[in-house]
Amino acid sequence: MKKLLMLLFAAIYLAACGGGGQNNSAETPKTNTDAKTENGNPSYDPNRGEGKFTKVEVGASLDVAMADNGEKVYGVKCGSCHKLSDEKLVGPGWKGVTSRHTPEWIMNFVTNTDEMLNKDPKAQAQLEICLVRMPNQNLSDDEARSLYEFMRKNDGVK
Repeated sequence: MKKLLMLLFAAIYLAACGGGGQNNSAETPKTNTDAKTENGNPSYDPNRGEGKFTKVEVGASLDVAMADNGEKVYGVKCGSCHKLSDEKLVGPGWKGVTSRHTPEWIMNFVTNTDEMLNKDPKAQAQLEICLVRMPNQNLSDDEARSLYEFMRKNDGVK
C-alpha cells in the first residue's frame, strides 16, 4: 500500500512540474514592442502621453465643491498613509505636491498606480524613499479629479 501511495505521489509530482521543461502551453508568447533601457527595463518617456490623462484643465481659482468631494475621498482612501503636511507617514506628505508634479502625472498615478510604479522614474524614486508600493485605490476619474482639487486646496490655492 505504501509503494502504491509513493508511486501515485511521484506521478502527481511529475505531472505538476510540467513534464521536463517543455512548454505545453497553448498561450502565444507575449512580445514586448517597447524599447528597453540598458538595464533591461522598459523605457519610459513621461512626456509621450501613455497615461489616460494627457490634458487636465485646471482653473486659476479653486473649485470648492470639487475640493470638498476630494477631501472625502482623502479621508476614506488616502489619509491613513498620507499626511497633509510635508511629513512622511507610510507614503509621502502632500504639502506642495501640486507644485512638484503636473495634474496629469498626479491623476495618472492615483488611477494607474502599478503602471506608473513600474515605468515612471519619478514614481520609482518615490518608491525607493517610501519602500512601500501604493495600493491601487480604484479611484474613478471624477474621484481622482476631486482629489487633485483637494490637493490644490491643501497647497493654498484659493
